[in-house]
Amino acid sequence: MTTTGQAEQQGGARGPGGPLRAPPDRGDRLRRRLVPAAVLAALAFTAGVVVGAGSGDDGEAAATAYAKAWAAGDWAAMHAQLTAEDRRRLALIPFAEAGRRTLATATANERAVRTGTPERDGETWRVPVTVRTRAFGTVRGTVVLAVREDGDATRVAYDPSILFPGLKPGEQLTRQTAMPARGALLARDGTPLAQGPERSSPVPELAAQLVGRVEPAADADAERLLALGAPPGASVGTTGLERVFDAALGGVPSGQLRAGGRVIARGAGKPGADVRTTIDPGVERAAISALAGRYGAAIAIDPQTGGVLAMAGQPLSLLQPPGSTFKIITTAGALEEGIATPRSTYPFEGAAMLSGVPLANAGGEIGGGTLVQAFAESCNSVFAPLGAELGAERLVAYAERFGFNRPPAFATAATSTIPQAGEIGDDLAVGSTAIGQGQVQATALQMAEAAGVMAGDGRRRPLSFSLAESRRARPKAGERVVSAQTARRLERMMLEVVRTGTGTAAAIAGVPVAGKTGTAELKSREPGDTSTNPEDTTAWFVAYAPAGTGKRPRALVAVMFPGAGAGGETAAPAAREILAAALQR
Repeated sequence: MTTTGQAEQQGGARGPGGPLRAPPDRGDRLRRRLVPAAVLAALAFTAGVVVGAGSGDDGEAAATAYAKAWAAGDWAAMHAQLTAEDRRRLALIPFAEAGRRTLATATANERAVRTGTPERDGETWRVPVTVRTRAFGTVRGTVVLAVREDGDATRVAYDPSILFPGLKPGEQLTRQTAMPARGALLARDGTPLAQGPERSSPVPELAAQLVGRVEPAADADAERLLALGAPPGASVGTTGLERVFDAALGGVPSGQLRAGGRVIARGAGKPGADVRTTIDPGVERAAISALAGRYGAAIAIDPQTGGVLAMAGQPLSLLQPPGSTFKIITTAGALEEGIATPRSTYPFEGAAMLSGVPLANAGGEIGGGTLVQAFAESCNSVFAPLGAELGAERLVAYAERFGFNRPPAFATAATSTIPQAGEIGDDLAVGSTAIGQGQVQATALQMAEAAGVMAGDGRRRPLSFSLAESRRARPKAGERVVSAQTARRLERMMLEVVRTGTGTAAAIAGVPVAGKTGTAELKSREPGDTSTNPEDTTAWFVAYAPAGTGKRPRALVAVMFPGAGAGGETAAPAAREILAAALQR
């Protein structure tokens, strides 16, 4: 497919006379990205005035500052070197947007720019610039900076040509590209999951859960496609693994880079690469079987490498209250802060009184005893007050350590969220949040990671779908979330869940399994209401195995079924099926 277009279609910047406003859907994001730079801009502007004032320079200071700022990717400092009139006509945000779009048209970004020392050429300064591009190789050229007296200083006059080497005044940067053949998407054993123009597979029942779609992208994806070099209307990976590996599978487009009507660079292109994923066909079949066509999500991970072994349903995108699986995080916070120990004891009660309102155990059951016993039986009457004692600020801080309110492991995944501390409310609301209710929302991916912190001795391991990347994983990779001691204590508590508690349905003969059930309420209840309609709850189970002292966990799973009853009855057996397959691989 070949396409041509003007700058506004393919990324060229327009001059002060044309619209250089940032698109409305990106303005807020761009402002956030430029807030720190705006502070630098103020400093740079002040410094520039001081340098220029009374110096009698011929623009060398401004040209040099502009060149250095460009090489540093500092659009604010570049903007500060423009004349006052140009800064009024072209504010910082649209200036930066124009610069980024120009570089994206060349399949580059600000980190790919290198500048040399400006040299005077009559009334202008010539700056040697090198830009490393994805599709057109290294582009070398000169940017000509015209300078003007601007009050007591000499500054750079704006023209779109100062945003890319080789442009002449009035010219726009455009490109003409064509997509190469797309690479094959493979399972870890080499089984094709998607190949050829039709993206076919000999195992369509597996591929349907994983691969995703290749199709013309939506307008919201235009920025990514611009940077990749894809022409408008090109078919690209939009969901699933096709989206995750789109840059590699899609290859490098061939084409021409033009300054006005002149060709300033050419690219021969490169066919898409075959990508071998971490997906294990056997484990994938087990995940599909465990879901049995039900609405929900399942994911299996190798906790030693972070490689995703299987996915079924919607483990990356389906958000639900995590229920008692969130008690892993609450308990971790309480242990870390010294609020509780495994030997702490609590009264046997059917409900906890918070803010004058009773918060009951599931089904009105009586629970208490040691922290280990209460965790094994998932007693709300213990963990809701424990969360209130931990407090909203620390509870949210620990949740964010585990990954809530942060970019997820994969760009295609939804963000799991917890309200900010000031938005949660009274002790009742904090207690409800601490048991995974309230406004907490999580994906199966997120809760698998929460359990994975214990499997990782307190670290949150980076995850990957790339087999090559997972094989390079270091044994102790990942950020520290909780201490190793806290991880070991929680692991013992999770082992008790499966041995004697709510998760016995996940037990595997001869294999110690560490797990946690969750039964998340999907509707508000009146105090004292202990009804158990399965459609009113989301069933959860997270687990890893083998667990315990001296064990090296080899499988980590999370399963979630909305509107399907209790976690121990519905999700735990499904998780057991996936765990068993992952341990046998």
